[in-house]
Amino acid sequence: MANHKSSKKRIRRNARRAEINGARMSRIRTFIKKVELALQSGDAKEAETALKNAQPEIQRGVAKGILHKNTASRKLSRLSSRIKAVKAA
Repeated sequence: MANHKSSKKRIRRNARRAEINGARMSRIRTFIKKVELALQSGDAKEAETALKNAQPEIQRGVAKGILHKNTASRKLSRLSSRIKAVKAA
């Protein structure tokens, strides 16, 4: 256990931030899951709509510092290429 006042405050703050960041990450995962479910059902139109809803959420994660910029780009790129493949099929 921390002994310094500042260390105790830092532990409290870290716990609060972890809770907030966890909720944000969970929200992002939910949006991504909606896209993947639409892709699984083969509905390109619905998947495209879900991706348009997920994109700002993922970018917000980058802005808030819970996702790396390249990670977000990779996820969006992979999802959009999968949508493109479903459209072509």
